[in-house]
Amino acid sequence: MMPAPPTIDLIVNGARHAVAVERQTPLLYVLRNDLALNGPKFGCGLGQCGACAVLVGGRAARSCVIPVGALEHQPVTTLEGLGTAAQPGFVQQAFIDEQAAQCGYCLSGMIIATHALLMRTPDPTERQMREELRFNLCRCGTHLEILNAVRRASRMLRSVTAI
Repeated sequence: MMPAPPTIDLIVNGARHAVAVERQTPLLYVLRNDLALNGPKFGCGLGQCGACAVLVGGRAARSCVIPVGALEHQPVTTLEGLGTAAQPGFVQQAFIDEQAAQCGYCLSGMIIATHALLMRTPDPTERQMREELRFNLCRCGTHLEILNAVRRASRMLRSVTAI
């Protein structure tokens, strides 16, 4: 009989979770399979497309290549942690307003990357926006709408912080 996997304590979207998985299990699998959080998508499985992006310590990270054991007691935020359908976060709202999605598969990663950028740089240059998003793969061709959404989210953030 195989021993039970260890219990790993995670903080996801502000809530504590104890999951019984091997420490090398990719975070993405735990988020989707154990915690039923479907914001992060399984894309390439190699950390190259950005569909699985989450925030770890405020920075965008690829959850398909991060072992869950490396994140014990570290805060992780998924798309679901940024807002809800009834009350989207400011970046989510900007993407909705700019109609920055077609198939939507890349959207979670794009929103996570945008959120991380704006938390570091509330008024990014065009070059900074493009640099931040360049490793997030979008096959539908909504790049212009996505950049418009980043600009709108930046304006929204600046208007709130100016109060």
